[in-house]
Amino acid sequence: MKKIAVVTGTRAEYGLLYWTMKEIENDPELELQLIVTGMHLSPEFGLTVQEIEKDGFKIDEKIEILLSSDTGQGVAKAIGLGVIGFTQAFVRLNPDILMILGDRFEIFAAATAAMAMNIPIAHIGGGESTEGAIDEQIRHAITRMAHIHFTSCDYYAKRIKKMGEEEWRIFNVGAPGLENIKRLKLLNREEVEKLLNVDLSETTLLVTYHPVTLEMQTLKEQMDNLLGALMQTGYQIIFTYPNSDSGGRYIIKRINEFIKNYNKAKAFVNLGQQKYLSLLQYVNAMVGNSSSGIIEAPSFKLPVVNIGDRQKGRLRAENIIDVGYSKEEILNGINKALQDEEFRAKLEDIKNPYGDGDTSKKIIKILKEINTKQENFLKKKLTY
Repeated sequence: MKKIAVVTGTRAEYGLLYWTMKEIENDPELELQLIVTGMHLSPEFGLTVQEIEKDGFKIDEKIEILLSSDTGQGVAKAIGLGVIGFTQAFVRLNPDILMILGDRFEIFAAATAAMAMNIPIAHIGGGESTEGAIDEQIRHAITRMAHIHFTSCDYYAKRIKKMGEEEWRIFNVGAPGLENIKRLKLLNREEVEKLLNVDLSETTLLVTYHPVTLEMQTLKEQMDNLLGALMQTGYQIIFTYPNSDSGGRYIIKRINEFIKNYNKAKAFVNLGQQKYLSLLQYVNAMVGNSSSGIIEAPSFKLPVVNIGDRQKGRLRAENIIDVGYSKEEILNGINKALQDEEFRAKLEDIKNPYGDGDTSKKIIKILKEINTKQENFLKKKLTY
């Protein structure tokens, strides 16, 4: 039986990995080894480890790494703690393959430990680009450490090949987020309104804003402009909290202050995949810089006002309205999303470029077939 260790550190990442973990768990030829870390273990971010347990997964290791810090220094120390914790976990679990998703610092720590221990790494989400965040460097570093690459579209598969990775290692399996849309039973409007205590007959903006970690010096100005624009709209606002990156706690503080002064706003620490995706069906637009606006929102034909550089470089559908950080640009973007009839007409014909929602079955097939003998995972010399 092939042992597949899977690491999850955030609520969003867990939602993306859910169906692949279920498929591993249900396959007689594979054994799931689940390692939980990061925000999942923090009460401040919703203690979402409880959701994982509620879903019936057996957790093999819990690795505490988050510090009560909102700085790059705290993130750097957390990476160090992570490398130690993952090393100890891998010694105990002895996995055949480590499977990781994305580009967060927790995942970088796991990949670093696995690389040093000669554990084959399967990476989901390589080849993408987020030019405004340190995720960009982390993602490409993991790509060079990884041995198997599961990409969300052919465009990203070609980028990985250009980085010098051999073609046999690269598999376009689509974005895992679309599988939730296909397989989850989404809630109807009345159910969403009751659960969240909102009236979706009002014009509603869903707002998720993460720190742009390479532009931290202007974070206060960014939040001043975003919140000033939202206040001026007069619309109902639903916030979801940012991740535990440098600056995340500052954004949370500003959101909570905004809610005290604006009675048509609510904030949620963790909606979970079902409530979050259900909400995308009924809000009028999304505002912020979340990857879900790029990847999942096109499936709902939802207009997205994408602010700044955090998602710069990602393949995008025609639902995206890219704007800068100024209050005026954000307001113009929101007005276009809600009132530009020509733009809204185009949304009816958009196609999501990130696959068909069958990611997990494709990944499982490859994991079962891939030969994990050490000689097969020696990296060839780069050719330019």
